[in-house]
Amino acid sequence: MLISPAELNESLQRADKVTILDIREPYEFACANLGSLHIPMGEIVDRINEVPTDGVVVVMCRSGKRAEAVANLLTAEFDRTNVSILEGGILAWKDCIDPSLDLE
Repeated sequence: MLISPAELNESLQRADKVTILDIREPYEFACANLGSLHIPMGEIVDRINEVPTDGVVVVMCRSGKRAEAVANLLTAEFDRTNVSILEGGILAWKDCIDPSLDLE
């Protein structure tokens, strides 16, 4: 399930139970992040116990491609039903919500 940056922002403003799971590499996360749970894509399986089972988990990467793969893994291999993908990733977040992010 896709969630737009605007929908995610509204959820965060309402203080809904949402966890943003940032699966980008450490150097990407260090440049700019949303204060989210950071587990690089390659570490998801080993750190699955850190991914919440309650509330909504929104998987985020740079553009959405890696997030789609991880969301599929979480649903298919770990029976997670609470997973969404941030549509367009942090690039879309920057365009729609926070243009001050430095992604370079």
